[in-house]
Amino acid sequence: MIADTLADAISDDRSLTGNLADASLRPAYPSRADAEEAVRTLLLWAGDNPDREGLLGTPDRVVRSYEEFFAGYKVDPVDLLQRTFEETDGYDEMVVLKDIRFESYCEHHMVPIIGKAHVAYLPRHRVVGISKLARVVDVYAKRLQIQEKMTSQIANTLEEVLQPLGVAVVLEGEHQCMTTRGIHKPGVSMVSSRMLGAFRTDPATRREFLDLIRSS
Repeated sequence: MIADTLADAISDDRSLTGNLADASLRPAYPSRADAEEAVRTLLLWAGDNPDREGLLGTPDRVVRSYEEFFAGYKVDPVDLLQRTFEETDGYDEMVVLKDIRFESYCEHHMVPIIGKAHVAYLPRHRVVGISKLARVVDVYAKRLQIQEKMTSQIANTLEEVLQPLGVAVVLEGEHQCMTTRGIHKPGVSMVSSRMLGAFRTDPATRREFLDLIRSS
């Protein structure tokens, strides 16, 4: 997971799928034992004893939790959207999936960003299963992130694969790097959006989408 993260950070930003950079640029992938030893080092640095009873299993548990927290590095979101359906009986109105809970981690402090995503698109010829929209959100959330980048990644991927008339993505997130450390301001939510196609050029379409998600 650590190597995937570092390689993704130096990969070409033009890649929508988070593909890793050339293998020659990647750091050596650490073993599980290396990762667990790194956790032991952090426990020592924090001032505790990793050999005491309550912490003996902590390195293993932290590494297993990282496998879950950052599972998005091992999934290609483009692949998730490949199966689409063209039998829509002429349906050409927007498809909106709102209140998609996401849990991500700030790439600056590695603490949680918890919030909800609202995703919409205007089909051109085909639609995709709605669960796939939620899974695309999860793939990008389960990486080290900043909210602005995550918003763009979701929208850009939907536009690239589905080639719809428009895409709209709004994320609302509470950043623990702001509520549990630093400025300590709980209850503050960050809202970010990306509008593409008709959602950007047509005020009525954008307004309809925003009205729909406000009714949450």
